[in-house]
Amino acid sequence: MSFERAERYLLGTIDEVKSPRGSYRLDRIRAFLREIGEPHLAYATIHIGGTSGKGSVSTMIASALQAAGRRTGLHTKPHFHSMTERARIDGEPISRERFASLLDAMMPAIERTASTYGRPTYYETLLALAFTYFAQERVEVAVIEVGLGGRLDGSNVVEPLVAAITSVGYDHTDVLGSTIEEIAFEKAGIAKRGVPLVLAAVPPPAQAVIERYAAEVGAPLVRVADVVHVELEEIETGGQRLRVRSKGGSYRILLPALGIFQRSNAATAIAVLEQLADRVRPTPEQLTKGFRQLTVAGRMELVGPSPTVVFDVAHNAEKAQALAASLRERFGGRRIHFVVAVGESKDARGILTTLAALPSTFTFTSFVAPGRKAIAPARLATLAESFGSWGRAIDDPIEAFSVARRLACGDDVVVVTGSTFVVAALREWYAPAPV
Repeated sequence: MSFERAERYLLGTIDEVKSPRGSYRLDRIRAFLREIGEPHLAYATIHIGGTSGKGSVSTMIASALQAAGRRTGLHTKPHFHSMTERARIDGEPISRERFASLLDAMMPAIERTASTYGRPTYYETLLALAFTYFAQERVEVAVIEVGLGGRLDGSNVVEPLVAAITSVGYDHTDVLGSTIEEIAFEKAGIAKRGVPLVLAAVPPPAQAVIERYAAEVGAPLVRVADVVHVELEEIETGGQRLRVRSKGGSYRILLPALGIFQRSNAATAIAVLEQLADRVRPTPEQLTKGFRQLTVAGRMELVGPSPTVVFDVAHNAEKAQALAASLRERFGGRRIHFVVAVGESKDARGILTTLAALPSTFTFTSFVAPGRKAIAPARLATLAESFGSWGRAIDDPIEAFSVARRLACGDDVVVVTGSTFVVAALREWYAPAPV
């Protein structure tokens, strides 16, 4: 099987989410993994969930473990430019050839699973492929990001050393529930007996739900605010210097990622790492080295200059709030030219009203992605007008980006945001060089 054929097969399974799933139980993914030898049990795992921040936290943890000399697997979603990014070892994505070979070898198991449970979905297949790759390559530990929710997510088959919830906010309400308590219950479902559950700052109603769930299943709860304190010392061009105080001592780290939210993510990652046993846990020196080598694509990622361009995925209201706060901190008083595309299932009003509070212009655009649909740019423009803002509608994202860059003058900033798909497409087209 070629990589191109593997890609076509997987893209063809995106709509399989509608196939029989046992009311979203984990029956199918468990059966599928049994068919391929339960690779997810061959190494230690760390399980990271949350509405926002889980990808960054997972990447930070993996980078610190790698710096400590641990052979480390990392599974995050979504990918930016290639499906191969879903299975990384020591920061390097699986090769296209190996990816295709693994999927080819999995096809008989896929067919056997499909006969009883329905065909494994796009997400389930990519997850199983990553599990298999990590097992074959004998990783010592794998950091696994939750796909959706937690309790009924395919990743919840792992038996982790530590689990964490990075945040709880309104996203995927059609699946997870319409109240913060319902969403928190789904996130809390990754808690397991005897496994520390690290909890970042979340709204009080969500915290109450998670605390109750953890107590019921016997998961020791570790609140980040109780064990790790991270303070900003200085903002640099492409990062920030932080002072850390925790049970590991007091030390400084250079975090090559901007954003207030990344300080919170760093605190959560450190809290997770400090729950690990001595044989696995990085020392403060190793953690510092790992964070210094960190790369988090598409999260307050600066490129440029002339004008400065920021790529930041903010596809829900919570992420938009974090982006707006971080733009105020880094570019206070400067005019922002937003290039925005939003997926049809997302809270466009919540995103746009948050961003519109900044001195800004909007250029609304679209994206093309299998199984996903964007809100029409004209609809976004109409929505913006409904709350007193304004923006031009340009269907082609490259043209929209070019228009925004031409509008920028002086020390203005262009920010590409909203859907992962538009950020990924324009980031790849722009071929950015980090500032």
